Amino acid sequence: MTQILTWNIQWGLGTDGRLDLGRIAATIAAMGEPDVLCLQEIGRHMPGAGGEAIDQARELAALFPDMEWVFGAAVERSGGRGQPRQRFGNMILTRLPVLQAFRHPLPQPPDAAVKHMPRQATEAVLKAPFGPLRVVTTHLEYHSETQRLAQVERLRALHAEIAANVRAPGVQPPDGPYAAPPRPVASVVCGDFNMVPDDAVYGATSAPFADGTPPLIDAWRHAHGDRPHAATCGIFDKEQWPQGPHCRDFLFVTPGIAARITAIDVDQKTNASDHQPVLLRLAD
Repeated sequence: MTQILTWNIQWGLGTDGRLDLGRIAATIAAMGEPDVLCLQEIGRHMPGAGGEAIDQARELAALFPDMEWVFGAAVERSGGRGQPRQRFGNMILTRLPVLQAFRHPLPQPPDAAVKHMPRQATEAVLKAPFGPLRVVTTHLEYHSETQRLAQVERLRALHAEIAANVRAPGVQPPDGPYAAPPRPVASVVCGDFNMVPDDAVYGATSAPFADGTPPLIDAWRHAHGDRPHAATCGIFDKEQWPQGPHCRDFLFVTPGIAARITAIDVDQKTNASDHQPVLLRLAD
């Protein structure tokens, strides 16, 4: 079995006000030692998100010493001359070998009505027991639906481009920069989408492709049918989420991966972040 977890960890800040990456790691371990961790809101020397003195990516890597890691910065700023850069973004940690990795900036079209920030997606192609698997984790803009729609369209365009390259691969030398390690259509695209089930962004994400590209299927709906999505935030933090418990964290998968789903579960007991971890189990 291959287990993939997604969690917006809010830089390790729990709803009780305690900042504790060790608690994040213990919660993940208690869910059954997942093979792949897709984490959002990681601060690296970032004021207000872990602190200037702390590199949370390296701290998390130390907490999971048997995993490789790939970090992608959505925000990267100067920390001052001679000081580390201030970064904030998404991270994949994995026990599965990383065949190649990519970092994708996402669109940030103008929206003068709200505050907004750069967003990105981190991608790792992993050597899964059942073959190469593309894992993408992201965190879409909270304040602007216009930007979320543009960001989802970019993720879909990337997926369609990869599918087109699989259908019509270029010349592939055996080594060097032009070599082409596997980058399959088989995908898990997950994270904090800042959407709710059946809103416009959700509909855009799961819409069929006109060119025959395999769709991105909501893993929860595939596993549970019409059963409402389990809440992934708003369970403990009533101030930030006055609407109460609801789902805004998702895993979308391609059809071949959907056929491998044996379970998808949400840990609704932990208050180690304002979001809840979601675990997807795939048959090998």
